[in-house]
Parts: sequence; C-alpha cells; structure tokens
Amino acid sequence: MSTDAIVLLKADHKEIKSVFTKFERAGENATTTKGDLVASMIELLTVHTYIENEVMYPEVRRLLPDLEDDVLESYEEHHVADVLCMELVAMSPDAERFDAKTTVLIETVTHHIDEEEQDWFPKVRDGLGRKQLSELGEQLIRAKQKAPHSPAQPSALKKTIDAIIR
Repeated sequence: MSTDAIVLLKADHKEIKSVFTKFERAGENATTTKGDLVASMIELLTVHTYIENEVMYPEVRRLLPDLEDDVLESYEEHHVADVLCMELVAMSPDAERFDAKTTVLIETVTHHIDEEEQDWFPKVRDGLGRKQLSELGEQLIRAKQKAPHSPAQPSALKKTIDAIIR
C-alpha cells in the first residue's frame, strides 16, 4: 500500500463518493437504506476531515506558505461539512429535510473534493517531494487510527469549535 499522502486522500475521496452515489441511487422511499448510507457517510467524512485538518492542512501550510489561502478555504469547507454532519446525525431518515440536507452535504463535499484533486493536490505534489509526501502519508495513517468516527466525539467537536473561534 502506498503511503503517498495524496494517494491516500484520493482513496478516501473515492470511498466517500461511492457512498454518495449509492445514496443518490437509493430511490425516494428507501428511508432505511438512506439512513444507513448517511451514517456511513458521516463516519467517513468525520475521519477524513479530521486527518486533513490535523495533519495535511497544517503541514502544507507550513511547507508551502503560498498555498495558505487554499488551506484556509479548505478548513472552511470542512467546517460546513462538519455542521451538516452534526445536523444529520441528529435527524431521523424520515424527517422532511433529511434528503435535502444530505443532498447539500453531497454537493458541498463533491465540490471540495473536485477542487482538491484538480487544483490543490497538483500544487502540493509539485511543491513537495516524494519523501515528504510519503512522510505525510504515514502521519495521516497514524492520525486515522485515533480519529473520531462520530461528529459527537470530543476530538470532532474540538475541530468544529476551532473553526468557529479561529
């Protein structure tokens, strides 16, 4: 398995987008299935945003200061996703706005993923060497092992609060 940070993050993106697609194809009356898919989505996004916020973004900001604006925008996009996840985790899948809120989450995260993969990741790859990307990847793997799996866990809540007060 590759430890290249970008390869690892793209693998996460692929898994997240797969769950998005399943939700979009589930059908109008698939309440139980949609509830399960959203639970999976929330867990994947909670872990992914945590490792990017804790490892990738601070390191890229430190190593490639020219990308600071990109990093700050990414933090804010994560914050929006975190808030939507917090709201969804508290909702019943048969709630009137459950599908609409999930659709907004999917659209927001898909935009973020596309921006990262098409614009940001190439800049990071150009600015960092293979060794640095591998070291970052190892840090991401370690962070993933201790990452929260629910937006209600203290380390996930801290990330959400940090976005508000910084």
